[in-house]
Amino acid sequence: MDSVAILKDLIAFDTSVPPGLNYGAIMDYLEPLFAQAGCQTQKIAIPPEYADGREGRVNLLAHRRAPGKPRLIFYAHADVVPAQGWNAFKPRVENGRIYGRGAADMKGAIAALLLGLTDVKDRPLAYDLSAMITTDEEIGQADQLRYLSRFLEPLKGAYLFDLDGSAGFVSIAGLGALGMTVKVKGKSVHSAMSHLGENAVEKAIPLLNALADLKKKVSARRSKTPASPDSGLTMMEARLNINMIQGGIKSNIVPDECTITIDRRLIPEESIGEAEEELRQALAAVPDVRWEIDQVFRIPTVPPAEDPVVDRLSAIIQEVTGTSGKYGEMGSGNLGHLASQEWQAKHFGSGVIRPDSNIHGKDEFVRQQDIEDLATVIARFIS
Repeated sequence: MDSVAILKDLIAFDTSVPPGLNYGAIMDYLEPLFAQAGCQTQKIAIPPEYADGREGRVNLLAHRRAPGKPRLIFYAHADVVPAQGWNAFKPRVENGRIYGRGAADMKGAIAALLLGLTDVKDRPLAYDLSAMITTDEEIGQADQLRYLSRFLEPLKGAYLFDLDGSAGFVSIAGLGALGMTVKVKGKSVHSAMSHLGENAVEKAIPLLNALADLKKKVSARRSKTPASPDSGLTMMEARLNINMIQGGIKSNIVPDECTITIDRRLIPEESIGEAEEELRQALAAVPDVRWEIDQVFRIPTVPPAEDPVVDRLSAIIQEVTGTSGKYGEMGSGNLGHLASQEWQAKHFGSGVIRPDSNIHGKDEFVRQQDIEDLATVIARFIS
């Protein structure tokens, strides 16, 4: 099986979300490849009510079931973020790198999974194995995963190997996430008569200052879980960022509304409820400003996965690549919380992403060697 050719084909499917097109087409492409790798396959159409009303959400499951053996489920997603300013869906290969949207995040890992499964297709496995190729990870897929879970039983006590991770080590924890949209209220008038109005953009300034003060406290918090050396950090760190500010419709109109979007990332030791209350209190302490919280997005934190199986995976990565370790990822997603809290599974992983892969950016790429190494790790781990 030619993993580079497969990855080039996968990149050529524009599975950007939004809007989330071509999901059925890419699953139609993948299904015979998983069958060729020795798996029984199952395409699952996600009902719109489990996809926030969105249609055309087709997922793929691949199985090599062996009831009685430890349950292992691989996770991957086929969707990618949109791309602008480059020919992102026309893959190219240069100097051992494959370029294209989704090359590292995370179609390269899907190619590695296919290659690893093919390597052991005629050998007995150590696990009761399934793999899921999912959709909408980039915009939120919790309910889709909940729907898929009925086709993946048993889940309690299972090992969930997340391929949406970094190369060269085992990811054992991720940050929790709290997104909050705050609307600051004002009164719109002609700018020449601003004394009769209330400028929502200017009113937002003291709120921004309060959030900046809170950011200093949050950013000083350190987890007991080490961060990947590639991150440039020693331990996982909490984050608070103001990533969007929107207000005003014309230069001579006093704006009646200003929207602030907050992104809060939580280390495993933090509670999402306490983090939300801390934000609310910081905003409430600012006098003479009218504001309301418009939207809140929550992904709870997940404790680090500790298990002999995780140690074994780390040892295999060391044998294959010469580097390894068990670290927390400085990212978030729905899967970790669902796996550990709702499914009572052990969530960990490894992948092909590196800091310079430029995921979500222009000229995203993956190293061919990382795909081959991950395939070898998978084959050794499951056989």
